[in-house]
Amino acid sequence: MPNHYTAAGTNIEEVKRKNAEYGLSYNEVKALLASTGGKNTKQFSDTNAEEIKKQIHPH
Repeated sequence: MPNHYTAAGTNIEEVKRKNAEYGLSYNEVKALLASTGGKNTKQFSDTNAEEIKKQIHPH
């Protein structure tokens, strides 16, 4: 029987189960964006683009 816990004591199966209950995974989002060519994706984001631009280019 394989060990279902990490060295730190984390239950790997429990983490996988909880992750499955939440939104899309990183790879699922990448696949979605790739399938749409990145067009019309604003509906999937609540990111403030202007705020991000200010953080990247502070001057």
